[in-house]
Amino acid sequence: MRILISGASVAGPVLAYWLTQHGFAVTVVERAPTARKTGGHSVDLFRPAVEISERMGVLPRIEALATDTDRMTLCREGVARPVNVDLAKVFSGTSDRHVEIMRDDLSEIYRDATPNDVEYIFGDSITDISPDGEVRFEHAPPRRFDLVVGADGLHSNVRRLVFGDEAQFSKHIGPYFGVVTVPNLYGLDRELRIHTGVGRTAGIYAARNAGEARALFLFRSERELEYHYRDVPRQKELLRAAFTGMHAEVDRWLEELDRTPAFYFDSITQLHMDSWSRGRVTLVGDAGYCPGPAVGGSTSLAVIGAYVLAGELARVDGDHERAFPAYERAMAENVRGSREVALSAAKTLVPTSRLGVSGLAHGARLVSALPTALSRAFLQLTTKSARVYNSMSVANYES
Repeated sequence: MRILISGASVAGPVLAYWLTQHGFAVTVVERAPTARKTGGHSVDLFRPAVEISERMGVLPRIEALATDTDRMTLCREGVARPVNVDLAKVFSGTSDRHVEIMRDDLSEIYRDATPNDVEYIFGDSITDISPDGEVRFEHAPPRRFDLVVGADGLHSNVRRLVFGDEAQFSKHIGPYFGVVTVPNLYGLDRELRIHTGVGRTAGIYAARNAGEARALFLFRSERELEYHYRDVPRQKELLRAAFTGMHAEVDRWLEELDRTPAFYFDSITQLHMDSWSRGRVTLVGDAGYCPGPAVGGSTSLAVIGAYVLAGELARVDGDHERAFPAYERAMAENVRGSREVALSAAKTLVPTSRLGVSGLAHGARLVSALPTALSRAFLQLTTKSARVYNSMSVANYES
């Protein structure tokens, strides 16, 4: 059985790995001309995704490339004195197994884990999928596949071709998110510097490359902003309008917008679909059930979804009419929980009031001041992410 996967970032390679472990033949098509190795931002793997990575044999490499960010300096807009935060306590309190890693590093690790007989096609994309499995591409000649999986992100091309326009499924939950690759202006080492105010938060942290850092921007708008997700000049204009004058440090980060080698911007949007499958086609990760970029643990959810989809297909020897509904049932509670996490995190990370800004600072100070056991208990009581991710259960499809 031949399966085509669209997307070679995270969900695509993880799915390719597990499908081949179960005996399926896999082709992965990726719009980008090459595998990305610069840019990207840090992402989180929580306990279930860490365990799946461990089963793949790649956890040592993931841990070796972890960002190891362990402290944060939090500055409130209009308040001179910063708050110093022990992030190691925060991470250990929100998940009993957690790794933060740059997204492009993680993608490369997962791609390298796929067997040599997985076919990767870069610089191409799907233009049509027929009900009988014939697939047309922008450049390659048409080919027939038994199944097609969209693992191509929030703005999925496969979803658009099979299910229709994105607008009917997307729900903007408030903030916008930008990431800018900048020089490591402060010689940061495992430190995150944050400036937060009502409706906006900006920060900077070092990437693994000692000469690079990532400046991140989260902000709210009273109305939904008009821009195309590929219109980079307009997106940079929106960032400048939202953050200019917040602080001299933030203004310095904004100066890098015109010379940055890598830039990312999007709304923090959830996808709500009645079903992620139609005929021979299904969706995995952000393409089907994005809980919200940067706030909902979408990378972990993508890893889990890819593992579950491959396992359910293996259980029924590739019979998609049984496997796809089983996959959706198995993932439904995880998706609902991740959406709740995202809604809560968006309110915390981008406060809507001065009280919210103060609450964020005081909560961070309290966690850092408490002994480790008490800070973990406090976080488990007050954060949804701890409860949701640590309660996610995933079947062992290898047994």
